Amino acid sequence: MVGKTSLRRRYLGQGFDYNYLMTIGADFGVKRVEDVVFQIWDLAGQENFDVVREGYYKGTTGAILVFDISRPQTYENLPYWIDETIRNVGKIIPFIVVGNKVDLRTKEGKWAVPADIAKGYAETLSEWSGYDVSYIETSALLGLNVDKVFTELVEEIQASESVE
Repeated sequence: MVGKTSLRRRYLGQGFDYNYLMTIGADFGVKRVEDVVFQIWDLAGQENFDVVREGYYKGTTGAILVFDISRPQTYENLPYWIDETIRNVGKIIPFIVVGNKVDLRTKEGKWAVPADIAKGYAETLSEWSGYDVSYIETSALLGLNVDKVFTELVEEIQASESVE
């Protein structure tokens, strides 16, 4: 419920769907941009899908870590997702940290994870991982910065491959 599916749908040109359906196991999409082919796996985040997710990490070269800025617990869960990814991929890979649902930040009375806190966390991840970990705020509803997330991830993946 952080908006992974909505971000994926928006990036693939499928628009925004107001009718939320929980991802069961995984969902998959492909998009070609110039000479890059994105294979986008949208993995179910619920705990009962832990075992199911393991097999989908094979061959992963980069990851987008999404949290809902209006739900601090989702931000606090990021270390869990980083650990799961590294454990299943077998190494540290490029990450992009995404604070989704920024359209909710301006709603009166709605508390949100401050951008400077999340950006500081991404900077800490950069120092720890050796990759340039970006923090990008998005709104799948508005289409804000969705393409930027994927563009920056592919740039970091390509940079990491040129070093290896």
